[in-house]
Amino acid sequence: MPSPLIRPATPFDIPAVTQIYEQAVRHGTATFEINPPDQMEMTRRFLALASGGFPYLVAELDGAVAGYAYAGPYRERPAYRFTVEDSIYVAPEMHRRGIGRALLSALVTESGQRGFRQMLAVIGDQANTSSVELHRAAGFRMIGTFQNVGFKFDRWLDTVLMQRELP
Repeated sequence: MPSPLIRPATPFDIPAVTQIYEQAVRHGTATFEINPPDQMEMTRRFLALASGGFPYLVAELDGAVAGYAYAGPYRERPAYRFTVEDSIYVAPEMHRRGIGRALLSALVTESGQRGFRQMLAVIGDQANTSSVELHRAAGFRMIGTFQNVGFKFDRWLDTVLMQRELP
């Protein structure tokens, strides 16, 4: 199985990123958004992160965007400026191919190189064991669980918090 090419995202990737995220919003609990944002909103979010000095990566496999990941601010207050929160989304047809692992590894490295010191994973739904295990394998440790803090698909969902120091 070929390894994905991990590279910085560009505005040309946003249509594929939008489509991947739409699937996650409509069918998953990794995000607690209810309505998928359109391409214009996804472009605005991308540009805000890029202009803020945050890494935004895509995984390319066979010439197509198979997934994406970015680090964004954990909180807006200045004291949190060295802490980032990661987000990783992989196209459903590309699951179980090592794409999430490759993206997270590159994101950790890139975030550390940009001067960030801590990375937090805020994982929607503790039943999302693949994301919990992905983060654990990447050196994240379990911090705790907020119980029943999100309501999606007519049920209450937990949020799992994980953390790691950046190199």
